[in-house]
Amino acid sequence: MTRDNDALTRLPVIEPMPVDLLREPLNWIFAEHHRQRQLCDGLQTLSRVPTFHAALIASVLDYLETDLKMHHIDEEEDLFPLLRRRCLPEDEIEQVLGALAADHVREEANAHIVCEGLQKALERGHPPSGDVSFGRTLRAYSHDLRHHLAIENAVVLPIARIRLEQADLDGLSHRMAARRGIKLKALGVPVAEGSLP
Repeated sequence: MTRDNDALTRLPVIEPMPVDLLREPLNWIFAEHHRQRQLCDGLQTLSRVPTFHAALIASVLDYLETDLKMHHIDEEEDLFPLLRRRCLPEDEIEQVLGALAADHVREEANAHIVCEGLQKALERGHPPSGDVSFGRTLRAYSHDLRHHLAIENAVVLPIARIRLEQADLDGLSHRMAARRGIKLKALGVPVAEGSLP
């Protein structure tokens, strides 16, 4: 077996998210970041391995077109506004959140380019690594995403764990769940008056 085939057999899949983790929205976001690192592993492999691997391409495409977009909405529409309300001036969170929001815009534009290239590779049955320039694009996207995740894990989530109140977290759980068509009452998350069911 070649080293390239070894790399494919060792590649972690993008793991599914357990729905009940929505009860703990910051842990959900942290787990989503782990899945994004798995996405990066997949992109790195696709950029280098000279064999066609349809299932891996399809998995990466699915994640980029659905889960990543949903995650950005979770942060932009819910987590970041909560942090802006709860953080103290000395937290200096606004500059960090502004930079991360700009990253999201770039990531989504670059994800579109990545998805187009992967879709063509899938339709043609060719490995993405066959296009040297596109391989560089995949590696650059992966590198940028890992840098973004490092900031969110090292700065944003620790501050959120300190500053957000339980009512904030409960509301965050419900909004994130509603976005995914899930009701959390059965999972024991309290529903505050005026919040989503």
